[in-house]
Amino acid sequence: MNGGDEVAAAPSGPPQPLEWKFSQVFGERTAGEEVQEVDIISAIEFDKSGDHLATGDRGGRVVLFERTDTKDPGGSRRDLERMDYPISRHPEFRYKTEFQSHEPEFDYLKSLEIEEKINKIRWCQTANGALFLLSTNDKTIKFWKVQEKKIKKISDMNVDPSKAVSNGSVASSSNSNSAKQYLANGGWPEKSYGCPSNDFTFPPGGISSLRLPVVTSNETSLVARCRRVYAHAHDYHINSISNNSDGETFISADDLRINLWNLEISNQSFNIVDVKPANMEDLTEVITSAEFHPNHCNMLAYSSSRGSIRLIDLRQSALCDSHAKLFEEQEAPGSRSFFTEIIASISDIKFAKDGRHILSRDYMTLKLWDVNMDSGPVATFQVHEHLRPKLCDLYENDSIFDKFECCLSGDGLRVATGSYSNLFRVFGCGPGSAEATTLEASKNPMRRQVQTPSRPSRSLSSITRVVRRGAESPGVDANGNSFDFTTKLLHLAWHPTENSIACAAANSLYMYYA
Repeated sequence: MNGGDEVAAAPSGPPQPLEWKFSQVFGERTAGEEVQEVDIISAIEFDKSGDHLATGDRGGRVVLFERTDTKDPGGSRRDLERMDYPISRHPEFRYKTEFQSHEPEFDYLKSLEIEEKINKIRWCQTANGALFLLSTNDKTIKFWKVQEKKIKKISDMNVDPSKAVSNGSVASSSNSNSAKQYLANGGWPEKSYGCPSNDFTFPPGGISSLRLPVVTSNETSLVARCRRVYAHAHDYHINSISNNSDGETFISADDLRINLWNLEISNQSFNIVDVKPANMEDLTEVITSAEFHPNHCNMLAYSSSRGSIRLIDLRQSALCDSHAKLFEEQEAPGSRSFFTEIIASISDIKFAKDGRHILSRDYMTLKLWDVNMDSGPVATFQVHEHLRPKLCDLYENDSIFDKFECCLSGDGLRVATGSYSNLFRVFGCGPGSAEATTLEASKNPMRRQVQTPSRPSRSLSSITRVVRRGAESPGVDANGNSFDFTTKLLHLAWHPTENSIACAAANSLYMYYA
């Protein structure tokens, strides 16, 4: 009854902005410590339950972390109490294991080095207590099984250490004398030394010193085993892999093609999207990211370097040259410049948990799209608009080609993405929300947070398209410091069920909760 009254009295306004707090850091650098290139994190992914987190680095390693705060032996009574009185706990993780996923290779046909850097990690369905995941570098995808194996040890051996040497000497002497014990025609003497006589009997109580060896397994160790290798299917660098909701298939995408694989079959794949023109001089766009729909196994979306997202239906044809829907924003008249096409390139797309919305990240903005409305994004969030005057400098130092990832909260009410100076932004995308938070990947995430202005929204006909800038000033960050383009936060992931974010700053993994 009380619960019902509370729900009825709940305010109907927009959700309040979250206050983010530091939770954990793994691989924290000491002051002045030089970061090794191979240690820089290049991929982050939570599993569906949120109990495990995987990171990949440029050295080809995959590191797994497991959640520790949920292992509570409480019974049903405690569960019921927790429903009425939620305990304000936040996710805590600990190091679980790591393994070398990829090694550097050399393509002799093309005379190209294939670096070991992990581009993407995707968790697969667990089975029999084992964890399964896919990891890929530029050319090769691998399917890994991580399982606890019991270490077997033999105890209670029937060996007395004090008599082991003497027994050995007796045995050796009996062996040396055994040659002298043969009789003519291969017979044996009546009494053979070292062997019990035929009339030997066990005493009634048995021989107390004779014990059978016992195998015990008290300790366990985690073993990672590569189950399958999916290779030689991509001429260009793999930028995405995505699991299907059917649990049996996955896709891999490179610049010009998307292939469909069965997890059980590693020697063949089906090419479902091919944007390669007959003449490469006619090439106008490349594939930048691809992801399966979270619920419909026949639907997937892929983004392009021209800022468009295509939704395709695998039921239409074997080769999905035609798209079911095309999402792109019309260019404002008079706004075209040399950098327009470069900054329009989408670096990452993510489906919301319910599959209704798609979040995309281009160089300057986050855009939220409704899959039922292809006329334009329902919301646009300016990530670092103050860098627009510096696009020329960003082009000169190649920073304009940085590929930032994006993520959505499990409830779909917030989105997040990274920026420079190890900053990341969190925006509210619920109805009426004006949340626009800037956080720093450090132990004091709110250090650079300043008061955000009132909500700058505008209404276009019946569709409200929100453009939110947050706290920004041209040329400097929220604290008045000039931006550091060498420290960029490219990779981050949102916990599937809680307000918790994991993000990578060089070789350090930072975790925050709200």
